[in-house]
Amino acid sequence: MISDIKTLGMQRCVTGNFRFLVNGLHSVFMPEHIETVDGSPAGRVSMVGVERTFPMKNGARTVLRDVTLDVVPGEIVAVVGPSGCGKSTLLRLIGGLDSPTAGALTLDDEGVRAHDDSTAIAFQEPRLLPWRTIAQNVAIGLPRGTKRAAGKRRVAELLELVGLTHAANQRPREVSGGMAQRTSLARALARSPRVLLLDEPFGALDALTRLNMHDLLLDIHRAQPTTIVLVTHDVEEALYLADRVLMLRNLHGPAEEPIPERPRAQVVALGSSSGIGALGSARAAGITQESHSTARSTNQSIARLVPVPGLRPRDRGARTFTDLRTSLLDGLSAHKLTIKENA
Repeated sequence: MISDIKTLGMQRCVTGNFRFLVNGLHSVFMPEHIETVDGSPAGRVSMVGVERTFPMKNGARTVLRDVTLDVVPGEIVAVVGPSGCGKSTLLRLIGGLDSPTAGALTLDDEGVRAHDDSTAIAFQEPRLLPWRTIAQNVAIGLPRGTKRAAGKRRVAELLELVGLTHAANQRPREVSGGMAQRTSLARALARSPRVLLLDEPFGALDALTRLNMHDLLLDIHRAQPTTIVLVTHDVEEALYLADRVLMLRNLHGPAEEPIPERPRAQVVALGSSSGIGALGSARAAGITQESHSTARSTNQSIARLVPVPGLRPRDRGARTFTDLRTSLLDGLSAHKLTIKENA
């Protein structure tokens, strides 16, 4: 059953009506209309001049300022940035768990309601109820008023989707961390959200499990192509999963240094090859390292908005991938890569 769902999802991605999402010199294929598993459309998130300021003893502290962004239906947007830049705050605003101090935030042209049922969120910790089974934990995410029989079918479908049918009757203490995180994802998908919010969902997992979870998330997105906003500290994860990467800046951090201009170089990333691979060369496509990725004023929260070329799954060792990875890490002032001059 699940293979049929995945096949249908892939056909929709390959043969559906596509348009170009253009940003600078980048262009990415995006479907014109994407539906979730229950037939409702994937959500469009629009933000215009969004600001979030918190009152403090010594005066107000602005965490987000002048955030303007349009996330198209079915798109995966990854949010990166230093600690304290407002990544999780942005997710809370989209999910209706908090309200902006200023600006407009809409989901499908309607204001976001408190605890909006159109969105669902999964956190870094699975946050499962230890006295309930895996299936019962997934069922918690079902919409209010779901009939018993329909709920059992939906839970069974989700457990099959995340590969946990065999563990349906086990308790959280009896499963691994990766299985617990898969349960959390299934619970978030139970209500067929138009927008899925992921707050560092793989950050606590070991490296191999994290890579497997990346591919699982892409399988889920093909089968149930909702809009996804993903917060992560892992730049490689962002590039592997996302259509665009949103880099936020810490408004209260040290002054930013200019991103260094690098010579034409071969970037040797840990654990990957340096060949061009499936994505080809960014320079061959007429895209420079900065690539006209949208750069913003230093008094705004958004530092850069970078479209990621190529179709998923991406080659982590491709030249485009490593060039973008280096550029983003330069922007975060956190790169420690080996660079070799080309002959």
